[in-house]
Amino acid sequence: MEMESMASAIGVSVPVLRFLLCFVATIPVSFFHRLVPGGATARHLYAAVTGALLSYISFGFSSNLHFFVPMLISYGSMVVARKWCGVISFLSAMGYLIGCHVYYMSGDAWKEGGIDATGSLMVITLKVISCAINYNDGLLKEADLRESQKKNRILKLPSLIEYVGYCLCCGSHFAGPVYEIKDYLDWTERKGIWTKSEKGTPSPFLPTLRAILQAGFCMGLYLYLSPSYPLSRFSEPIYQEWGFVKRLTVQYMSGFTARWKYYFIWSISEASIIISGFGFSGWTDSSPPKARWDRAKNVDVLGVEFAKSSVELPLVWNIQVSTWLRHYVYDRLVQKGKKPGFFQLLATQTVSAVWHGLYPGYLIFFVQSALMIAGSRAIYRWQQAVPPTVKKFLMLMNFAYTLLVLNYSCIGFMVLSLHETLAAYGSVYYVGTIIPVALILLGNIIKPKSARSKARKEQ
Repeated sequence: MEMESMASAIGVSVPVLRFLLCFVATIPVSFFHRLVPGGATARHLYAAVTGALLSYISFGFSSNLHFFVPMLISYGSMVVARKWCGVISFLSAMGYLIGCHVYYMSGDAWKEGGIDATGSLMVITLKVISCAINYNDGLLKEADLRESQKKNRILKLPSLIEYVGYCLCCGSHFAGPVYEIKDYLDWTERKGIWTKSEKGTPSPFLPTLRAILQAGFCMGLYLYLSPSYPLSRFSEPIYQEWGFVKRLTVQYMSGFTARWKYYFIWSISEASIIISGFGFSGWTDSSPPKARWDRAKNVDVLGVEFAKSSVELPLVWNIQVSTWLRHYVYDRLVQKGKKPGFFQLLATQTVSAVWHGLYPGYLIFFVQSALMIAGSRAIYRWQQAVPPTVKKFLMLMNFAYTLLVLNYSCIGFMVLSLHETLAAYGSVYYVGTIIPVALILLGNIIKPKSARSKARKEQ
């Protein structure tokens, strides 16, 4: 009864409340990781057991069974088929995740305020794939690798307890962030930047407090705004009676409101990783040097809301997943000696859409994102080729374009169904689709002269 009364008081279901309590509990659980005696093995065991226990309390026993399917298949592929373990892990983990998405209809559950384990399975999927690919990269010649591959590749097979600790570490699989197994092993074994040095051990408490306060503000604003902008608004008769500008404003506010929920979630996950010490990412070059705590940073709130161009969004929104997509999809689709193009961008966004679930709204949103970024790149190329006075206008244009198309596009991510997505887009005359396509076409027609050609002309 207490759980039910608490859930009704904050307007969520009992399963969501249980998840939130376990999610917030990752902060003290991660703190105690610092105090575990017995060396690295004990810390791996603590990370694995606490992660599995929090999953059990939050989602039930079946959640851990679901998590261990891709974990064990990927680990088995690393043991018996190292040369192909990256491909095996990618196909099996993604395939199992898609199956769970379809079986549990997770998007509908999230949309209606429910919760299930597929969100955590999404994070584990990325972890096991990156681990297998990095182990596969350990077979390749270093001269043929990109810098990210050199940094993250692993030469030795992790033990099973190291691997499970990495996947479930203190509940970090609930909402991320995604991190590399090489970094996890260095942190657990107190190697690399976590080795004791003359600079001392940085205190995580102030950055943790900052992340917790940010989480509180984000949740407060979300709870304040969300009753005014429900998803049902787009299917209400009154919405159709409003004019174009008001419908566009409602779309903007709906997207703006929904983002604060994600800001809250990522701020809590950032706090838990920071307080464990894993969030430490090195020292600044300033005098005296200051500790940096951006390893767990998954979002730059102001960077998203005031992005100067759409190209900046992957760098400030769901940062660690964007980094994963760049390293394990985008970069690997680019042939050696060639530049990436729209195909690589579209393929990466498609993988991201499938990873989220097989809903038309997801697929449409990520195709829209590819168009949005390509359109923004066209504006940016024009910016670089015009006088300063015109450049300022194009910068403002790029900012307004990003604001418009982002909040238009994200309606598909929120409502999910094909009918509701097209109805919402159609209510504003598909303005957020037509403008990016027009900019891409114009960008191929009106090609700015490069700096080199200008220099030659001056000579």
